[in-house]
Amino acid sequence: MKNKISNKKSFLSKLFIKLIRKFGYEVIDQANLQIQGIDKTANENVSQSGIKSITVPLGSTKIKNSINSLCIIIKSHTPGDVKGAKVMLDQNKQRIYELPKIEYTLRTINSIIKSCEYAKKYFKNLDINIIVTDDKSNSENIERISKILNQTSLKTKIVNLDEKEFINEINSKDINGNEVSKNMISCMRNILKSIQISQEENSDLFYFLEDDYVHTKNAITEMLFSYEKLSTQLERDLFLCPADYPYLYSNIENTKIFYGNQRHWRIVKETLLTFLTSKNMIKKYLNDLKMMGKIRHHPFELKLHKIYEKEFCLSPIPSLAMHATNINSIYGLPPNFDWKKIWDENDV
Repeated sequence: MKNKISNKKSFLSKLFIKLIRKFGYEVIDQANLQIQGIDKTANENVSQSGIKSITVPLGSTKIKNSINSLCIIIKSHTPGDVKGAKVMLDQNKQRIYELPKIEYTLRTINSIIKSCEYAKKYFKNLDINIIVTDDKSNSENIERISKILNQTSLKTKIVNLDEKEFINEINSKDINGNEVSKNMISCMRNILKSIQISQEENSDLFYFLEDDYVHTKNAITEMLFSYEKLSTQLERDLFLCPADYPYLYSNIENTKIFYGNQRHWRIVKETLLTFLTSKNMIKKYLNDLKMMGKIRHHPFELKLHKIYEKEFCLSPIPSLAMHATNINSIYGLPPNFDWKKIWDENDV
């Protein structure tokens, strides 16, 4: 008799769970934080791509802006590396670990592949395309980059830039009339190529990535889930930056804090050239984005920052990636982040 009562309670419990889940709710066992009906606990990622974002104890958000495709464009530049590669295009400081530039490029690509493969566990039908736009890397470095790309089942390719591409569009003088360095010209050419590709490729989101950002395993997962959730809540397309730059803490400025999937995100008004946004935003600000590749502004990303005055750009706390520059650079290593661990995990 006791077993019959127990079985009846179990049946009614399962029926109740199924019923309330249809209304968008979940039942959590407060004793062990187990979410009833699914094999997960309350502190795990329980969001469903394209359907709903779930944050305990904030509840769920029904997704209206689902992501079906992502194109990642990595700007690569590793010509005949020597020890002590430059931190920035116009600086002579050495990067953290003081290695040839190709080592940072390889770790960037390796980390983004691993992060994308991890994201596919949650975004099973997501179409991911990784494109490396390379300018002047030597044959040995190209071979090493190709080797990494060939080891994944994700869609990948390398686009080699011609030095004469966009030659008539790039101004050799900056806005102050000073001569622009060859390294900076290379960067500008690569920007124009990246924007050109974003016009040609059919994708919901585009992630423009510099080749010295080493990502955490969950970076792409968090960015995609957070984009779906926050763009749904705000009813608008966004810009996301994966890095929590130290310079963001050098000034006391008002901001807004949002909760994405498993990270806090805050509004920022400045980023470097690594950012994620939608196809719609690229179309909307196409001329402004192209201007970064046509004339050298000060700061270089000035046109991008002007866009952020009109649109939401969000940065995660804590960071999802480390910008591998000089350890003393305010544009580099994020605070409260295990740099060495992420660096070592992505060794090639």
